[in-house]
Amino acid sequence: MTPETNPESGLRLRVNEIFYSIQGESLHAGRPCIFVRLTGCNLRCSYCDTTYAYFEGRIMDMDEIVSKVAAYGCRLVEITGGEPLMQEQTPVLVDRLLASGLEVLMETNGTYPIDRVSPECIKIVDIKCPASGESEKTDFDNISRLKKQDQVKFVVCDRRDYEFARQVIERFWPGRPTCPVLISPAFGRLEPDRLAGWILEDRMDIRLQLQLHKIIWPHIQRGV
Repeated sequence: MTPETNPESGLRLRVNEIFYSIQGESLHAGRPCIFVRLTGCNLRCSYCDTTYAYFEGRIMDMDEIVSKVAAYGCRLVEITGGEPLMQEQTPVLVDRLLASGLEVLMETNGTYPIDRVSPECIKIVDIKCPASGESEKTDFDNISRLKKQDQVKFVVCDRRDYEFARQVIERFWPGRPTCPVLISPAFGRLEPDRLAGWILEDRMDIRLQLQLHKIIWPHIQRGV
C-alpha cells in the first residue's frame, strides 16, 4: 500500500511539479493557468513528453497543494500527469480546488472512469490512437460519461491515426459531436498542415489543436 492510498496517511498525493504557465492545449489555450502535475502513469505512449512524471515526485499533504495553488492568484488550474486518476485522492483535490472558487480542468488518458470526479470539473479525455502503442487500453465507456463542457482529444502521428480518430468520431458522434473534439499533430512527427488538409478534405466538425507552449518555449521540457 502506497502513502497516497493508505487511509492512515491522511489526504496526500504524490506530486511531480506545480507551476504557473500559459495553457497550451484545450479550448482554454492561451490562458494563464496553474498546473498540478501528479506522479505516475499506467501508459507508455511512444510520443510521451513527460516521461519524468512516471516516477519522480514527492508526497504532499492536500492542504499544502491547495495553499501552493492559491499563492499564484490565478483562477484556472489544471490537474495533469502522468495520469491523475491513478491516485485515489485526486477527486478530493478536485473538490477542494472547486470549493476554493477555482475553474478546474483535469487531463486524463481515458483509461479510468471519469465520473469519479465532480461534474463541475472540466475533463479533457485523451483517446489514444494506434501509433501511441496504447490505443487498446481506452475505456470507451467514458464517452457516455462526458458532459457538454468536457473535451475529447486525439494526438495523431500519421494517416492511420487520423483514420482511427475519424472512425471513433463517426461511431460515437454521428452528426455533430456533443462536446468539443480536438485533434493534434504529434509534435515532431506530423506536420500541422498535413493534418489540417485532412480535416478540411473530410469536412470534419472538429478543432485542430497545436501545442502552444511548445511553440512559445520549444526548448523547455518541463513546466515553466
